[in-house]
Amino acid sequence: MTHDNQGVYLDHAATTPLDPAVLAAMEPYLSAVYGNPSSIYRLGQEARAAVDSARAKVASVLGCAPGEVLFTSGATESSNLALRGVAWAARLAAPSVTPPHIVTTAIEHHAVLHTAESLALQGFRVTFVQPDNEGIVSAAAIAQAVEPDTCIISVMLANNETGAIQPVAEIAELAQAHGIPFHTDAVQGAGLLPLDVDSLGVDLLSLSAHKFYGPKGVGLLYVRNGVPIDYQQTGGGQEQGRRGGTENVAGIVGLGVALARAEAFREPYAAHCRMMRDQLADGIFSALPDAELNGPPLDGPRLPNNLNLSVPGIQGETLLLALDLLDVSASAGSACTTGNSEPSHVLLAMGLSTDRARSALRFTVGRATTSEQIDNAIEAVAEAATRVRLLSGV
Repeated sequence: MTHDNQGVYLDHAATTPLDPAVLAAMEPYLSAVYGNPSSIYRLGQEARAAVDSARAKVASVLGCAPGEVLFTSGATESSNLALRGVAWAARLAAPSVTPPHIVTTAIEHHAVLHTAESLALQGFRVTFVQPDNEGIVSAAAIAQAVEPDTCIISVMLANNETGAIQPVAEIAELAQAHGIPFHTDAVQGAGLLPLDVDSLGVDLLSLSAHKFYGPKGVGLLYVRNGVPIDYQQTGGGQEQGRRGGTENVAGIVGLGVALARAEAFREPYAAHCRMMRDQLADGIFSALPDAELNGPPLDGPRLPNNLNLSVPGIQGETLLLALDLLDVSASAGSACTTGNSEPSHVLLAMGLSTDRARSALRFTVGRATTSEQIDNAIEAVAEAATRVRLLSGV
């Protein structure tokens, strides 16, 4: 199963190419089957059946009831809804008392961080738990942050920059013991880690299709039955009244097929990614002995497709541009903050220096990555680093 790429694409944590099988499944709903799923005539009911089928596919992967799956425009909306919805449900349940407390971490994606900051401006209290120097947040640290009125805990399954896998199941036990709804941003884990919600112990889970070879602009939020949540998007009554707006039928179909395929190929995909990632790491650290690994050890609690490293004396974005000229695509941090000159909030939270954080590069391999491409990337990284250092006099 391969995809055509231009040059060497090593930024699969940012987005993935659309799986041809997913595109084929979507095509009828982009043309002939164009009905509105809310309509009662045949064309509309064909679209409704496609949405229901996709929901069943997702439920099978997550190990949940189909009715617990809510389709959204992506993980940013899903995480916004999880935090805002649960927090406001708690506040509205007791409007005469002080707004409740939220626990999250300092290494979350901005979809969670900025939402928590926004809620803080609305009167909610928020604790941002710090990670250790490998980017792992311990259950003990979360336990210490919990207060009697904590209304939600949100901890990502795996970090988008360092690939650090968080002890979500352990934290979930703590949340359950305190009766606190627990949300995880599982975006980077799809296709690489198990997503069974009962095994993870989560009450809410966010995913985005374009991270696992599906289309952009569609995602989901799993909401366990019984979790108090104030749904935010009104008008129309779609998604069982939980999210107004005509459904993105083709996108939802694509998400369902992509997630089912990602789960079916998960183990061989992870093994392939680990092999490619380790080859890349060996080559870069051999060519650049002063390069420093950021995050957990490669054989530790880390996504098998992720390599995050710093090259001393070189700005990550400068090296990234030099690599682009050599047809290698990578990232200087979180893809969603491209163009932001600020150093990575994740690496700073881990205790790295500003200089080391600014010199970070993230490489993430994928399905179509080949050993030959990895060799080409290693050569390009060595050449780009040498060129930048010569030009800067380092």
